[in-house]
Amino acid sequence: MKLHRPLALTAALLTAPYTLPAHADAKADIARGAYLVNGSGCADCHMPMKLGPRGPEPDVARGMSGHPQGLVLPPPPVPQGPWVWGGAASNTAFYGPWGVSYAINLTPDAQTGLGPWTADQFVAAMKNGKHAGSGRPILPPMPWQALSQLTDADLRAMFAYLKSLPPVRNEVPAPQAPR
Repeated sequence: MKLHRPLALTAALLTAPYTLPAHADAKADIARGAYLVNGSGCADCHMPMKLGPRGPEPDVARGMSGHPQGLVLPPPPVPQGPWVWGGAASNTAFYGPWGVSYAINLTPDAQTGLGPWTADQFVAAMKNGKHAGSGRPILPPMPWQALSQLTDADLRAMFAYLKSLPPVRNEVPAPQAPR
């Protein structure tokens, strides 16, 4: 029995492997990335705090832009005794035996954030603890060692989510060497 053309096409479509369109994969990656970024507490350090009616609260308008460029901090106290590290009230700057570190801008801003980064650079940074995958060391308290345990696919999803955020121009200071 000969199949009519529409039936043959239908049969071919039903037996062919189904793949999601590229945009559906991207939406799924962004959703997975949002889940991972939020569950990992990235905003705890990369979203600045502001003073609200009940005290410090996340400054959602600044998004994941890291340490505010206009917030110039005095030198940190000298660590003493069992207290060897601490942080600024913005929760975006930290000091300790490594010097002073600042939470970087994780928005896709082309000049001050992750805009020029590739997914490969992001994965490498989280796997080996080097800025952009091959630069300076990523300093405490960034938990890159914990994030290095995630799969490459999960890290790529996190990167897809971060790249989907609104860009925020915010020049974060360079880390400072210990005194």
